Amino acid sequence: MELNQQSDWVARSLRSVWHPCTQMQHHETVPLIPVSRGQGVWLYDHQGKRYLDAISSWWVNLFGHANPRINAALKQQLDTLEHAMLAGFTHEPVIELSEKLSALTGHVLGHSFYASDGASAVEIALKMSFHSWRNRGHSAKQEFVCLKGSYHGETIGALAVTDVALFKDAYGPLLRASQTVMSPDARQASEGETAADVARRAAADVERLFMEKSDRIAAIIIEPLVQCATGMAMHDPLYLQLVRELCDRFSVHLILDEIAVGCGRTGTFFACEQAGIWPDFLCLSKGISGGYLPLSLVLTRDEIYQAFYSSDVTRGFLHSHSYTGNPLACRAALATLQIFEEDDVLRTNRIKAERLTAALQPLAQHEKVRNFRQRGMIWAFDAIDAAPDFSRRFFATAVEHELLMRPIGASVYMMPPYVLSDEEIDTLANNTLAVFNQVMAG
Repeated sequence: MELNQQSDWVARSLRSVWHPCTQMQHHETVPLIPVSRGQGVWLYDHQGKRYLDAISSWWVNLFGHANPRINAALKQQLDTLEHAMLAGFTHEPVIELSEKLSALTGHVLGHSFYASDGASAVEIALKMSFHSWRNRGHSAKQEFVCLKGSYHGETIGALAVTDVALFKDAYGPLLRASQTVMSPDARQASEGETAADVARRAAADVERLFMEKSDRIAAIIIEPLVQCATGMAMHDPLYLQLVRELCDRFSVHLILDEIAVGCGRTGTFFACEQAGIWPDFLCLSKGISGGYLPLSLVLTRDEIYQAFYSSDVTRGFLHSHSYTGNPLACRAALATLQIFEEDDVLRTNRIKAERLTAALQPLAQHEKVRNFRQRGMIWAFDAIDAAPDFSRRFFATAVEHELLMRPIGASVYMMPPYVLSDEEIDTLANNTLAVFNQVMAG
C-alpha cells in the first residue's frame, strides 16, 4: 500500500507541480521524493524511508523539523491573530521581533521593513538605497555593484545584481545593468598568498571602481563571508572591513545579504559581526523563521529611515506586500530567537562544528578532493575532475544513503540543522564519504 501511495504522489506531482530550480525532464531519471513528515534532522517518505536533511531544506531549517517549541508558539498565535495588514495597523509579534533584531545590532540598525522571500528583501534594499539618495538630492546615484559569482535572488531587481550565468543569461534583456567586481573567494589565492591577501586584492578592485564612478553608484551588495550559490566561496572578514571603509569614503551604501549566512550559520548571529562592521542595509530571510514560514526583512540605519520621513507622500517608501509582517511568521521568528537565547546555540554550534569537521577529515584528505573549507555550520569541498552530471548523480546516490544533498556543480556542501546529535554527525560524515566514493568511481 505504501509503495503504491508513494508512486501515486510522485505521479500527481509531476502532472501538476512545476518544481523550482529544476529541469523537469531530469525527473524521468532522478527520483522525486514525496515527503510525508519531518522530525528533527530527518525527512520521511510515505514508505517510511528517512533522509538526513544535510542542507536544511535549502538552508532554512535551524532547529529541526517539527520543533516542539516553535510548534507551540505557532499554535498559540493561531488562536490569537493569523494576519492583519501592516499598513495602518500593527501587532505584538512584528513589534517585538523588530525590537529584538535591532537590539542584536546594538541598535545601529533601527527599523525593519518586512516581506516574504529573500529576493523581495533584496529588492527592498535596492529600492530604498536608490530612493534615499534621490530624496537627499543625489538622483544620479542609480547604479549597483555586485561580486563576481554573486547570487541574490531571481526577481528582476535581485537578478540584476546576480552573477550566475545559469540563472541570469536567459533574462538578460529584462535586466538593468550592474557593475561586477572581483570576488574575494579565498580559493583564488596564488602560491604564497593568504585569504587576507585575496581580500585586499578584491577590495582594491572595488576602490578602482568607486574612484571612477562613485557619483553614480548607489550601493554595493555582498553576501558576507560565504557566497553560497556560487559553490560556498568563503572569504576573509577583512574584505568586509575594507569595503565598509570604502563605502564611507566614497558615499556608497553597503547592502549585506545575510539571507543564507545570517542567524548563526557562520558562527556569529550576523556574519558581519566577525568583521566588526555594520552595513547600511541588512537583508534576512531563510533561517529567521526557523524554516517554518516565509519571512524576510531589511534592517536599516535611522538616517536612511529619516530620508523618507516627510509630509510629502512621494518621498515615502511605498513598497508593499500583502503578507508583510505576517503575525504567524513573526511568532515563529520570535520562538527561533528564544531558542538561540535559552540554549546558548552559538556556543553549542562551535562544539558540533569541531566534531563534524573532525569526522569529515577522510574527505578533507581525499585524493579527489580540494579546497575543503568550513565556516561556522557550513562545510564544502570541490571534486577534482568531476563529470558533467556529477551534481545529479550525487543527489541520487545520496538519497540511497539516507542523505538529502544537492551539490552546486562540482562543489559538495553541508549546511545541516543545528540539532544534529553525535550519532547523526557520524552518519552524515560517513555516508557523505561513501556517496562521494561511489560517484567518483563512476
